[in-house]
Amino acid sequence: MLHIQEGLNERKKMLLLLAFSAGFIFVILILSFWLSNDNLRLGAGSKNLAPSLDHLFGTDWLGRDMFTRTIKGMRLSLAVGAFASLLSILIAIVMGICAATFGEAVDAIISWIIDLFIGMPHLVFMVLICFIAGGGIHGIVLGVCLTHWTALARVVRSEVLQIKSAEYIQISKSYGKSAWYIARKHIMPSIFPQIMIGFLLMFPHVILHEAALTFLGFGLSPQTPAIGIILSEAISHISTGKWWLVVFPGMLLVVVVKSFDSIGEKIRILVEPSSSNE
Repeated sequence: MLHIQEGLNERKKMLLLLAFSAGFIFVILILSFWLSNDNLRLGAGSKNLAPSLDHLFGTDWLGRDMFTRTIKGMRLSLAVGAFASLLSILIAIVMGICAATFGEAVDAIISWIIDLFIGMPHLVFMVLICFIAGGGIHGIVLGVCLTHWTALARVVRSEVLQIKSAEYIQISKSYGKSAWYIARKHIMPSIFPQIMIGFLLMFPHVILHEAALTFLGFGLSPQTPAIGIILSEAISHISTGKWWLVVFPGMLLVVVVKSFDSIGEKIRILVEPSSSNE
């Protein structure tokens, strides 16, 4: 009885942490739309102001409100991260299912491709793809999505291989159901929890790598409120004592990444309780 009570308390604690993390992300998204773009206008009389009640994150060397820039930059990171993660998941699903269903030759080829992508230095590969694609948002999305699908593809392949040998799949085949019907009605619902958890765990890595690419200056305008650009521009002002230009954007990026990581881990444990003992 005591063990059951402890389990319920742990579950409630996880649900509270999950709700808190999700609420924090939701507040940032609401603020990003609510804050006026007028705060991003240049202001000669409000340059390099330290954090205050009027400017929570201070102002930069052009007089722009750093709180507004940081929040709107985080919205851009979340949008790019979500789109890149979705594309990466689609690649992982296709590659994983193909590896598990189209025979040993296709499985060997896809496994070799996965090993090739994993073996290359991650950031260098992203920079190369982004450079070839010409930079910009599309280059960043392409560079990120083509380098983050491998781990999930292996999970999908393993799950599909297990499901294929299940009795209900064999019964469905004996009734003459098509491969498309079996994939849509049996395989996809079975692997959906793994895909959802994979998306949530992939998201923080995608956000960090998107920030790294924008920090390196791949194609985005300096006026674009992106976390990577904000941090890149602030580097030259740290030595002059403008610490708030780096500290607050960097802290928000870390907190958002940890929030998504926490959401993914808590949902993984709730969906697969046995994984909490690993």
